[in-house]
Amino acid sequence: MWYMEDDGNMAKRNVVKESRIRCTPYMIRPKNRTVIWHNEDHIRITVWRDRKHPEREVEKWQDETQRSWFKITVPYGRKYDKTWLLDSIQAHCSVPFTPVDFHYVKNRAHFFVEDASTASALKDVNHKICIEANRRISIFVNPSAVPHSMQNKFNPEQMEQLKLTMCKRYDDLQQALDLQSLRFDPDLVGHDIDMILNRRHCMAATLKIIEEDFPELLSLNLCSNKLYQLDGLSDVIQKAPKVKILNLSKNELKSVWELEKVKGLKLEELWLEGNPLCSSFLDKSTYISFIFELFPKLLRLDGQELPPPVIVDSEAPKIIKPCKESYKGSEALKSLVLQFLQQYYLIYDYGNRQGLLGAYHDEACFSLTTPFRPQDTALSSLSEYFKVSRNLKKLKDPDLRVQLLKHTKHDIVDSFSVLPKTQHDFGSFLVDMCVQTERMLCFSVNGVFQEVEGKSQGSVRAFTQIFVTIPGSSSSLCIVNEELFVRDASPKETQGAFSIPIPTPSSRYMLTLSQEQQEMVQAFSIQSGMKLEWSLKCLQDNEWNYTTAGQVFTMLKAEGKIPEEAFTQSP
Repeated sequence: MWYMEDDGNMAKRNVVKESRIRCTPYMIRPKNRTVIWHNEDHIRITVWRDRKHPEREVEKWQDETQRSWFKITVPYGRKYDKTWLLDSIQAHCSVPFTPVDFHYVKNRAHFFVEDASTASALKDVNHKICIEANRRISIFVNPSAVPHSMQNKFNPEQMEQLKLTMCKRYDDLQQALDLQSLRFDPDLVGHDIDMILNRRHCMAATLKIIEEDFPELLSLNLCSNKLYQLDGLSDVIQKAPKVKILNLSKNELKSVWELEKVKGLKLEELWLEGNPLCSSFLDKSTYISFIFELFPKLLRLDGQELPPPVIVDSEAPKIIKPCKESYKGSEALKSLVLQFLQQYYLIYDYGNRQGLLGAYHDEACFSLTTPFRPQDTALSSLSEYFKVSRNLKKLKDPDLRVQLLKHTKHDIVDSFSVLPKTQHDFGSFLVDMCVQTERMLCFSVNGVFQEVEGKSQGSVRAFTQIFVTIPGSSSSLCIVNEELFVRDASPKETQGAFSIPIPTPSSRYMLTLSQEQQEMVQAFSIQSGMKLEWSLKCLQDNEWNYTTAGQVFTMLKAEGKIPEEAFTQSP
């Protein structure tokens, strides 16, 4: 028979034979890790010896800790913010430590410490940092060779020369440091200093001088340094926290995730043109949106002024909490929302939908979805909505997903022009406010509408529309995000739609009007709830401009200046 030696080699042992002894098959003795089984009157015994001995492991660790450097590894450390991760480790570590050469390799985070007692303390931090109910962060500590950043450390004379070179490149008035093409600076080349900023010791030396000599630095130019990773630059967040302008143009950055390493900077201007990562975006708006997520205070990108970001407060907590005013002045807030909706749908349902441009933020987003499937011929009347439906579960083409997400107010309003003409039933509306903060209001509208022309004229649809708004001008609301879901109304919804009688053109006030004007008066009467003659007067007073008439009506109604007799039913 065979057994396993401590060194992993196989060795033979005589098989014990005893024809008279019988035993239970597969009987296991845990302590000796011995297996005995019976086969044709032979008893065979196999012994496995543990390869690892705790005593030897301790001795091995003690021997290896005679080395001065240790490598700390955090699996999946890339998904944690560097500052948060190091602060959390320090909070659970019994001794203070200084991480050296912090960097990422794939999904892992690595750094080095020099002292054996520090390494032992960090070993004890393993599984002590809790991130979720049943998840803890693993921390592995292993003896290591001297880190590259320390192996190639500049001597004092070289550091002094680097300092002099950087001082020449510093603009004290602008508090700007120009390190463009630093490797080829004659002062460095003449002293045989190979300054390659991709090397961690080079970047570390640069940041050390910045921290000591340029603490008020506002602008850092790293253009044309062939940077392909920003691991070393990540320390700029601690060394030069006041930097507002960063120029990384004409480098070799291929992945947008490299920018995650410096996202702690509160940048107002960023240059990235000339890097391969710029061509990884489908269009300019996607590029801008991604950079905004990393640097929400950014004002200029690649030299171009940017519109104000939709994100109002980048310092807001991840979980949005209602402000105290949510429960005060609720009637005023309700009035504001209902006025907004009445004006919105008045404009949407009649005439030129371009009148809705003023309701949207310049960088607003809009998407529409519908459950319609092309094979459902019975639902063919929804095909106009299916053409622009953005269902991420069904869409496999990434380009089409981007196209169907309407971005900027002009794209949104232009997309409305291809949708069928509608008539919304205000009486069916259910309005609810989902989230309210000091700078944001989110509310939803459920209801029905009918199509008023084309092959589906008279068809009743049910819809859900979600608005995310911020304060606009003149105490109004400004839409920054909108989602619309459209489906066929159920029989019950169809039966209950438009329970308020539609006014007829039999009134003497309608006799002298053109067909178009009569339709306009009817539409205005339905949506405003006013009698035909009052609707006619409102349109005439505003020179038959439907949008203006709707705005004036909303304003006068809010101020209580429209008498009750103007309405078919008192509002």
